[in-house]
Amino acid sequence: MGVAAVLALGLVQGSAAAMLPAPAPGPAFIAPDAPGGTAPGIEPAKLRATLDAVHDAGMYGIFSAVRDGEKRWNGASGTADARTGRPVTDGMQTRVGSITKTFVATAILQQVEKGTVQLDTPIGTYLPDVFPGQRGQQVTVRMLLNHTSGIGDYLVYAFPSITEWSSKSLDTERLRTVSARQLIDWGLQAPPTGDPGEHWAYSNTNYIAAGLLLEKVTGTKAETYITRNVIGKAGLKHTYFPSGPGIQGPHPRMYESLYRHLDPPRDYSTFNMSWAWTAGSLVSTVDDLNTFYRALFTGGLISPLSLAQMQQTVPVKDTDGNVTMKYGLGIYSLTAPCGTYWGHNGIVFGAGTQSLTSADGRRQVSFSVNLTKYQRLDADGAPVPDPIDSALGAHATQALCGAQAAVPSSEPGPVFRAMPLQFARTAP
Repeated sequence: MGVAAVLALGLVQGSAAAMLPAPAPGPAFIAPDAPGGTAPGIEPAKLRATLDAVHDAGMYGIFSAVRDGEKRWNGASGTADARTGRPVTDGMQTRVGSITKTFVATAILQQVEKGTVQLDTPIGTYLPDVFPGQRGQQVTVRMLLNHTSGIGDYLVYAFPSITEWSSKSLDTERLRTVSARQLIDWGLQAPPTGDPGEHWAYSNTNYIAAGLLLEKVTGTKAETYITRNVIGKAGLKHTYFPSGPGIQGPHPRMYESLYRHLDPPRDYSTFNMSWAWTAGSLVSTVDDLNTFYRALFTGGLISPLSLAQMQQTVPVKDTDGNVTMKYGLGIYSLTAPCGTYWGHNGIVFGAGTQSLTSADGRRQVSFSVNLTKYQRLDADGAPVPDPIDSALGAHATQALCGAQAAVPSSEPGPVFRAMPLQFARTAP
């Protein structure tokens, strides 16, 4: 980022008395505009130093994978289990949250290529029972995938206690199974974020709808289709939709701080992820994420024309109207000191992940952390940038830019932007 800390986007409009800040699904690296360029090779000592700095700043554990062509670097720092001190390792599985959205958008673009889906056709054409009436006629598939549908998020309806910064509903509903139709119904109950196509506003409801669309046109479960035609086609070995509340392979415990309202942070590594489904339930590894995004950007999953559709973006603006990133169809672009990078970030309770790749698929970084919403809130209820944010930004800069990574001594290092999973501003 190399810029001052900026706060969460895409909040649902509502009563000021019920306003809540939107948390991030994971850190998203942002830097000042810079011309494109090619980063030099991997520098292991500097990568190790920046990774350790994240742990030293207060993060329990972080693991990372960096690629430059065929060169690779993997590292880990800190603890996977705060109670036992078990160390985190770079091959661990983790919940990758909203990075799931790139997998779903890729699957939808495959169906566009087959002619079963058209991006600018209203969603009500495909799912008339789910989206009857005016919304179904106005909201297109493209609007779902780029978050311009105006449909609100369901999260506070699924976990209402978070409107009071309480984990009560997270605890009581940890093992609950919730249907996709219920998630959409909650999203449709939420205050609209705008008129269809008006502006970008992040909403998980959009990608639950995309999952139902995929099932309608393929005649199979969304998880099955994505596993066969995206995960399998990309050659991923440790990426899957969980069949239960646990994770199959070695993984860190996942700690949620809820902006320091949980002290100590609570372990949510066991959780029924039906509440996130095609919006954010995937489990993966940082190496698999690099493999996936490289396949996506080098033609291994969809055609160049489809990728161009994914890269048609809409502006994401902060509260002052400044464009902070550009969001396409399940991916976004950010500018680093050495060029523009594409990818996504994700967060679920206790786990945050970031994956970024150059447009040619050559230079990549994916990393994951096991403590989320660790920032304090200011008097207005907005997250205050934490030393962890700056340390994460420095690691991302080093990973992507190598020797070109600017580290000015008189200014704070890069920080991370909070992009909402999200919490709505209006309680149900």
